[in-house]
Amino acid sequence: MLDPAPYLARIHFTGPIDPTPDTLRRLHLAHLRAVPFENLDISLGRKIVCDEQRSLHKIIALHRGGFCYELNGAFAALLRTLGYTVTLLSARVSRPDGSASPEFDHLALHVHLDEPWLADVGFGDSFLEPLRLKHGIEQEQHGRRFRIAEVEDVMIVQRQDPAGSWKSQYQFRRIPKKLADFAPRCHFHQTSPESHFTQQRICTLPTLDGRITLSDLKFIRSRNGKREERLLNDEQEWLAVLEKDFGVKL
Repeated sequence: MLDPAPYLARIHFTGPIDPTPDTLRRLHLAHLRAVPFENLDISLGRKIVCDEQRSLHKIIALHRGGFCYELNGAFAALLRTLGYTVTLLSARVSRPDGSASPEFDHLALHVHLDEPWLADVGFGDSFLEPLRLKHGIEQEQHGRRFRIAEVEDVMIVQRQDPAGSWKSQYQFRRIPKKLADFAPRCHFHQTSPESHFTQQRICTLPTLDGRITLSDLKFIRSRNGKREERLLNDEQEWLAVLEKDFGVKL
């Protein structure tokens, strides 16, 4: 049984932990702001596996982040320990040409309360608080608008861009999956030259006024809609920024 105290300390979470929508919202936001989305183990040649205990150790004890299989796998374990009922979902990521990636390309969470919620602390730049898993309603949070469209039995997460158009992020069916089901796609993402995760190192965190991102040696900071970029000098500076701004020490 997972002891939630070290995990809650890792995400700097205090306050009531009863399984309610408000607690879920605060846990979700705290997790995103404390645990970065990152793929750094791939460039280091460290194998990533779909194993709950390894993900928990990496996030809590090693003070690292991870990508969706690790982050949402671990977050699901925390939520279950706190009394939530959670289902793992296989999601297909939307491509620029309108098609969708293969099944198990992304892992998201269906949280069962009095009404269903979609939680996701492993997608990178997306919703910061869980979304009500309900067709068509516009959900505004932190200056952004999201909605979930339903086409037959497929749920599509969409975000509104500054021009007012709705752009799809990913789609899923509400069919429960097991963590092991994601293993082949997890292997693909860390080994295939066709995976964007093998093409560059990424580490990103939302902040109170925007987001910070390391993309290889490029450091990007967004504040209140304004974007600043600078190129780091070398690997030593990259390691220093990684530790100072993201709390990650390799």
